[in-house]
Amino acid sequence: MPSPMRPPAPHPCDSCPYRLDVPSGVWEYEEYEKLRRYDAVTSEQPPGLFQCPQADAGSAARRICAGWAGCHGQGLLGLRVALLEGWIDEAAFQAAVEYRSPVPLFGSGNEAADHGQADIHQPTAEAAQLIGKLSRTRSDLRV
Repeated sequence: MPSPMRPPAPHPCDSCPYRLDVPSGVWEYEEYEKLRRYDAVTSEQPPGLFQCPQADAGSAARRICAGWAGCHGQGLLGLRVALLEGWIDEAAFQAAVEYRSPVPLFGSGNEAADHGQADIHQPTAEAAQLIGKLSRTRSDLRV
């Protein structure tokens, strides 16, 4: 049976909230808040997988967020639950646990969220460009 959720991409997407080089203010405030919860000890983290934010929620192209895997790695409750529940297979689990990003990532969900929320009310031109790209890629986003 193929994995319903694919392993992380070779590199985090160009709008990944975990990437150091992504401008602030691309995602909504609440989306950045979700990143903070994965800094908790494993038993207190959300049990769900964090999927790549560039894919529609109902898309067949769903995959584990490369930035999430690269930042938090082995300590993710969501990966363990997903493996036990059959949402990912062993290969996807191993790929996520062993993932190393080729681009620099924030060291924690808190750091990524602080950066992302800093300019949320006044996004730069670069952020606005990414927001436009995302709105063309994802049909479920409000702009």
